[in-house]
Amino acid sequence: MNGRGPVLILGGTAEARALAAELDDRDVPYISSLAGRVQQPRLPVGEVRIGGFGGPTALRAWIVDHDCRAVIDVTHPFAQQISRNAADATTPLDVPLIAFRRPEWVPTAADRWTIVDDITAAAAAVSGHGRRILLTTGRQDVTAFAGDDSALYLIRVVDPPTGDLPPHHRIIRSRGPYDLDSELTLLRDNDIDTLVTKNSGGEHTRAKLVAARELGVAVVMVARPPSPVGVDVLDTVDAVISRLLDRSAER
Repeated sequence: MNGRGPVLILGGTAEARALAAELDDRDVPYISSLAGRVQQPRLPVGEVRIGGFGGPTALRAWIVDHDCRAVIDVTHPFAQQISRNAADATTPLDVPLIAFRRPEWVPTAADRWTIVDDITAAAAAVSGHGRRILLTTGRQDVTAFAGDDSALYLIRVVDPPTGDLPPHHRIIRSRGPYDLDSELTLLRDNDIDTLVTKNSGGEHTRAKLVAARELGVAVVMVARPPSPVGVDVLDTVDAVISRLLDRSAER
């Protein structure tokens, strides 16, 4: 492969949109790919494809067909499947794979965090303990809490969940970023005592953690899964751009 075609951005995040804008400004050809799980996603500038590739073999074929010069994984830190597929697809090819991951959130001494390994453990941690719970783990994970009839769940999602729901719940449909004042108001007005979230990192949704700290709200934090072994992982968009340009110059 000559690798002179577009950069493939595996996106769906704010940082992926920022990366697309940077490449657009630099006249570097690129195509952004979104999984299509959000009904009305925020679109980046430039060409966008929506929908899955159908696994690593199909993704590899797409990369070859488009003579991609690089693949940049800027998906959500919990989007494990596409990250694994990207690693598997590019390994046999002479195509660089660069991954971006936001720095993880780290608790302070004033935080009341319980860190758990996965969403099942999060459901077990709050069952019978929380009374009024703010759930911000995404619509696909709500079903894990469906068996808990001891608490009211305030479920914040972009699109409505489709699986089973806890018996006592309210759904709030909204999309970040969120500011501290609105998060404080949400927690106070709904008398929230427990926040359940994933360690997505970044600034767009950090305010809920600051609000929880200020109000003494307990946090059940789902730990971030590891990145695929051997993948070049960076934590700023600027670093991704620099690495991409360095590798392009080497080719």
